[in-house]
Amino acid sequence: MNGPLKGIRIVDLTSIIAGPLATMMLADQGAEVIKVENPNGGDFTRQMAFRRSGFSATFLNNNRNKRSIVLDLKKPDGLAALMRILKGADAFVQNFRPGVADRMGLGEAAVREVAPDLVYVSICGFGSEGPFAQKPVFDPLVQAVSGLTTVQAGSDQARPRLVRTFLPDKLTAVKAAQATTAALFSRERSGKGQHVRISMLDTVLAFLWSSDMGGHTFVGQEAEREEGQSFVDLIYQTASGYISVSVMRDVDWAGLARAVGRPDWITDERFKTAALRETNRDARLGLIQEALLTRTASDWLKRLERENVPCAPVLTRKEIVGHAQVAANASIVDVDHPIAGQLRQARQAAQFSSTPETPFAPAPSLGEHTRGVLASAGFSDEEIDDLQAMKITTPRSEMS
Repeated sequence: MNGPLKGIRIVDLTSIIAGPLATMMLADQGAEVIKVENPNGGDFTRQMAFRRSGFSATFLNNNRNKRSIVLDLKKPDGLAALMRILKGADAFVQNFRPGVADRMGLGEAAVREVAPDLVYVSICGFGSEGPFAQKPVFDPLVQAVSGLTTVQAGSDQARPRLVRTFLPDKLTAVKAAQATTAALFSRERSGKGQHVRISMLDTVLAFLWSSDMGGHTFVGQEAEREEGQSFVDLIYQTASGYISVSVMRDVDWAGLARAVGRPDWITDERFKTAALRETNRDARLGLIQEALLTRTASDWLKRLERENVPCAPVLTRKEIVGHAQVAANASIVDVDHPIAGQLRQARQAAQFSSTPETPFAPAPSLGEHTRGVLASAGFSDEEIDDLQAMKITTPRSEMS
């Protein structure tokens, strides 16, 4: 693999989405990622829906560019095999519940005995300590505890609403990938590894604070409760569908007023400044919605664009795949998987001028690279055969 992380080896003991997506981002940028899976089916997402030829879409979309090995870490020889692999690793990423890695013999102290300068990354749900630390956790629970569901609802009085994507999982993946590279960069300067701890709860709180926690920013002036932001959001119905219009600056507001034929909005005392437009948001957004119902989406987009008003069509998932801007960005690529067939996937978002990425390596079959990874860690053919005989690992022909 080419990329800015070429030469970095990462041992990945994560599953589901947050951890695997984080390590896939690192793999997309050139790191060698060794995905260690259990012999009883491997990563749970291998079993999920939207399947073809034994592969789920979720697994394929979070595990490309990785090498899969199978090890039974409940057996001493399996754990010893992993330790030999870790000797040559730069980073180790796990997302077990706090305390589990230590009980398995894979805590930071144990790993540092074989890899003293390794970057050790722990991803968890609510935190490594505290009353929720040992709770089983999935994305909706973090949305609930973090306040994200009430932000999505718009007020503390409205029914809390989930964001209908795994936002905490994916945000945590991005943060974990960024933090891992930051720790690797620090090691380049200091020669020392460190332990990076990331919780989904902390990640979402940091995400929300930049724009949604204004009422709790000024100590001593905290809001007792969050009132409704608006009865209208920034998706507007037109005579033929939906568009989004986002007006913040005075020049944008004036352009919108001209586009909809309402110059009186510019001089309206309620809307003369950004602060007043925010205070009177329900009246402002209600007027915009009323005006936009009178023409088609395409007509409004043309009129708004002529006035340089920030606006965009509202696209379905099917429409975005073929959109001209996505095509211009080459955001989506088709790749061939030797078993699952032709796939459509989003490329990594960052593009590097001096270290361009190579074509994707498809997500691996369970244990596809076991023998090769063990051999590169110094295991002889006889030792690998012994591990198979003891069911520490499994011949590829016996894997699902």
